[in-house]
Parts: sequence; C-alpha cells; structure tokens
Amino acid sequence: MRETDVAWLNLDDHSFLPRWLPGGREFLWTTESRGAWQVELRAADGKLLRPLTPPEFIYKGLIKLDATNGSIYVSGGSDPRETHVWRFPLNGGAGAALTTAPGHHSASFSENAAAFIHSYSLLDGTVGAEVLSAAGARLATLPSVAEKPPVLPKLELTRTTSTPSFYAALIRPSTFRSGKKYPVILSVYAGPTATMVGASVRAYLADQWMADQGYIVVCLDGRGTPYRGRDWERSIRGNLIDVALDDQIAGLRALGRKYRELDLKRVGVTGWSFGGYFSAMATIRRPDVFRCGVAGAPVVTWENYDTFYTERYLGLPLTDAAAYHVSSVLTYAKQLARPLLLIHGLTDDNVYAQHTLQLADALFMAGKPYEFMPMLGTHLARSSDPVVKLRLQMRVMEFFNRELKP
Repeated sequence: MRETDVAWLNLDDHSFLPRWLPGGREFLWTTESRGAWQVELRAADGKLLRPLTPPEFIYKGLIKLDATNGSIYVSGGSDPRETHVWRFPLNGGAGAALTTAPGHHSASFSENAAAFIHSYSLLDGTVGAEVLSAAGARLATLPSVAEKPPVLPKLELTRTTSTPSFYAALIRPSTFRSGKKYPVILSVYAGPTATMVGASVRAYLADQWMADQGYIVVCLDGRGTPYRGRDWERSIRGNLIDVALDDQIAGLRALGRKYRELDLKRVGVTGWSFGGYFSAMATIRRPDVFRCGVAGAPVVTWENYDTFYTERYLGLPLTDAAAYHVSSVLTYAKQLARPLLLIHGLTDDNVYAQHTLQLADALFMAGKPYEFMPMLGTHLARSSDPVVKLRLQMRVMEFFNRELKP
C-alpha cells in the first residue's frame, strides 16, 4: 500500500500504527485520502477491507483495539470543539458514543479492554475521573484533592457567519456590562496541529484573569488548524501566514458585527510559539487592525526551525525559497509601526532564543522601537511555576493596559 498527498502527509502521531490484529492477517490503518481522517481495516497485503469510521466523524485518535470482542475505541465526535470516546465494530457498521456530556473526555483501557479510566473536563466546569466498564457502567470514582477555582470563566462558544465560518470563543469580564465597549485581546495560536476553541471551560481560566482587567478575550480557529478536513488544513501549503492572518481578521470583524461590545479600534494580540510568530506578524503587517502585540517564543525564520515540521508545510529551502521568504518575520520587520513586546526563554530547546534575537536585531537596524523581556527557562519558560506564571502574565497585562486603555 502507498499513501500520497499533493501537499503533505500527516502522521497519526499517537496511535502507533499499523496496529496488527492477533494472527497477523489484518491491521488497522488511518488515512486522510477521502478528505477527512478515517480508521480502516486492511488485509496483511495492504488491501482495504473496509473503513471503520465514517468520513463525517471527526477522528482524533485510536484509543484501544479490542480484537476479542471485535471493537475499536477512538476519540472524536461530531463537533471539533469536543472530544468523546466512541466504539466502532471491526465488522463495520455504526459506532456508539460512550460519552455525551459536552466537553473533553479521554479513556485509558485495561489490557483486556474490560474497563477503562474515564477522565473528563466539561463545558459546565465539571472535572473528574472514574472507572467504567466497557459497557459504560460506573465501577468506581477516583477522588481528587485538586483545588477548585473560586469562579469559572464567563465563556461563550460561537461560530461566525463569515465565509468561511470559524469557531470562536469569547471570555467577558466578570463585571461585564451590556452596552459598554471593551478593548479586545486576541489570544491566538493559528498554526497547524492545534486548536484554541474547545468545550472545556477550565481551559480559559488564564483568559478570564485577563478579561477581568477590563477586556474581552477572543479565540478563533481559522484555516490550517486540524479537525475541519484535509482541504481546510492544507490551505496553508507554501505560506504559513497569509491565510492565517486573513482568517483571524475576518473572524474578528465578523464577531464585531455580532457583538457590539467588542471595540475593534483597540485590539491587542498575544500568543506563544506559533502564536508568538503570528502575534509578531499581525502587529507588524496589520497595524490597521492590531494596536499592539506580545510575541512569546516566536519562530522568526523558518530556516532555523525544526526541519521535519517546517518542510511539511513549506518544502525545501533550496527549492521553495519563496515560501520561506513570505513566511519569515524578517521580511516585514522594517514595517513595524505598533508597540511590540518580545518574550523568550534563553534556554528554549524548541524555538531557540536565536529567533527573537534575530528579530530584535532586524528591528534595531531598521530603527524601530520594541520591548524585549528575556526569561530563564526553556520553551514554556517555567510555566509550571505559579510565581513565574503570575509575573509573566502581569508583565503582559501591564503592556496591554498601557497600550489599549484610554
């Protein structure tokens, strides 16, 4: 068997495929060849026996093969913002959802697939873990001693009426007043393999902390992100910024038409890693939309990032130089006209601090002012340390308060 794609082939990173059935005559495979991820059953010679999941099912990963009872368990569902546990029969036919409450669900099965640990974080703020039988009966509840947040985020999940349509999340301040205009913080990733909009309210606790300082925080998932089909994801081939930038702005404007409390004359943008790359690009290239930006650990020059990742989207530097040029922050650095705060951990082993230093040097040589906050730590800059997390967020909000508040 052979898999091909004119853009690139994604890997089903966490499913350890091919997954052989006992006896070695059949194996499980996943493919996007029909336009969306599907699980297949194939013969040992590679011949397709049957698809096991339908193309309209949003597949997110293979959880367990239960060959004894003729089933597979997968994560996914019908809404890209949610993750559920499903069972599909190996002999074909309709699947069954083992979880239904809106939110994110995961499962870790016993070796014989007779029981599994079900962990969940729901849209209503409920979190927990329990042991269920394969049929879904509760066998035990696993207690948690984790501290509960005093309040939950004021989250609204929506979908824009623009073309194309984007999933979005809005987090309003706890003291929100109807009729009042609020400055906007776009909390962004906008890159491949990850989404920002999800049905777990506790994922937005830090966003609520920002919103409570007098902002509305907005998250959007545009083209290039997963779970919307092959064509949606591959629209960024050869250019990592233009489609992403156009979609985030189109989504913001669509939300502004629907929610008049969004003051789109006062918009800041912040993100980390690819989100930091996007924030730097947005601040530099679209000063008409973004008043300021915070770029955390941004990729600046794609020639200096992970080859396996980058070449999937941009091709080879020697043969696809134009793709690297249009996707580089350095190409546009001299256009900076808005305040930009750069943050980077000096021992970052993912996006090397070299990236931010290259951008800082380019801005310096172009005579453009900027702010730079170096930190100790690696890519996430000691994010597990609550004091570091707090001080970092305080510094970001001081910047936004100065630039976006009247």
